[in-house]
Amino acid sequence: MKFAVPVYRGLLCAHFGHCESFAVIEADEATGEIRGRNDLAAPPHQPGLLPKWLAGEGVDTVIAGGMGQRALGLFSSYGIRVITGAPAAPPEELVRRFLAGNLETGENACDH
Repeated sequence: MKFAVPVYRGLLCAHFGHCESFAVIEADEATGEIRGRNDLAAPPHQPGLLPKWLAGEGVDTVIAGGMGQRALGLFSSYGIRVITGAPAAPPEELVRRFLAGNLETGENACDH
């Protein structure tokens, strides 16, 4: 699996489109082992750009704090699963929790 986590100051950024970078993390779903991490600078904000860009990086799952409905639909059209409501935590920790089945999520932090 390949995850993307929006990052601000080392932790998950609550507002997806306003992060500093994306931690792209490769992990083995069967073992829960993280195989590697690549931090990518966030591209300039442009509506509809991020789903296509992250799909091009091979991402199949996004862990986010919040994301608008339009963006959720765009990610889905690229076959990318989005988990919203994740807490501010280091990206690797979030991926490990997800793979272990114990990532606790709250409400989608975005209302547009």
